[in-house]
Amino acid sequence: MVVKICANQDQLSHELKEQAKKQGFDPVGIARFPGSDRLQLRSAALQRWLKAGHQADMAWMASSQRQQADQLLEGMTSLLAVGLNYFVNVQRAPGKLLVARYAWGRDYHRVIKQRLRRVGRWLEQQRPNCRWKICVDTAPLLDKAWAEEAGLGWIGKHSNLINTQRGSWMVLGHLLCTEPLTPDQPAKSLCGKCQSCLEICPTEAITEPFVIDSRRCLAYHTIENRNPDLPENIVRSLGDWVAGCDICQDVCPWNQQSLPHSNDPDVQPRDWLLKLTRNQALSWSDTTWSEQLRGSALKRIKPWMWRRNAASTQTNKPPTLQNN
Repeated sequence: MVVKICANQDQLSHELKEQAKKQGFDPVGIARFPGSDRLQLRSAALQRWLKAGHQADMAWMASSQRQQADQLLEGMTSLLAVGLNYFVNVQRAPGKLLVARYAWGRDYHRVIKQRLRRVGRWLEQQRPNCRWKICVDTAPLLDKAWAEEAGLGWIGKHSNLINTQRGSWMVLGHLLCTEPLTPDQPAKSLCGKCQSCLEICPTEAITEPFVIDSRRCLAYHTIENRNPDLPENIVRSLGDWVAGCDICQDVCPWNQQSLPHSNDPDVQPRDWLLKLTRNQALSWSDTTWSEQLRGSALKRIKPWMWRRNAASTQTNKPPTLQNN
């Protein structure tokens, strides 16, 4: 197969984004290193967040590479940022345990890496001397800040990236490269005076706009907390959430509009995730849990954690605002 070579950087940048769209990514955008002044402000905000201890036990958040993207790829000049829409036309079954939408389908880390690898190979054909590296949220990269820089959307007050057409229901990936690509315009914040996510959070984990205290966050405790028991204030506010939490996203006005549903087979929900009962979660063996979680991002939650979380749920009792 003969590959048409792009004559200049503008054409290359356009075609690179088109290649990403062919892989199911939308929105897509390009940013240039070292980024705008706003990116530096995001880096400074991360340092304040770490100093306040909001990372809880997530020590990896303090990696120095998170401050300097070029440490991830020597000679990096540009990056392609992509979003994968995971909003599907399916409703959670009433009275069942709740799992965050991002994890309903196949492990998005694998999906994004596989698809971006194809994009990287195309870029390599265009520019044989170009080096590239794929990053998802397991890499020490300010992924949401760089996606904002590339114009995909803005970081909302709930700390998730928001796109005007797709809301915040998307996971992110980045292709770092040594090729000087043509950047897109950074996105502008459109949250305005809205405080919906701050007001709805049952544990007041959003301590101020754009600041999440993980020590109060239901998602952190159900996914990352490795202690045998959940804190009492978390248990009081857990409701039916057993893996992650979508409360702040569900209430966001940008997610209340009519949004495009994804038909991508890799993000379609596993049936059991929508119908999981407390008794099932408590009674399943480690082997059963391993089988159910094969190929899922939810493998991060160990079987004993599923049972701990399920035992802590308040079935049919909605999360309520509880002070620490």
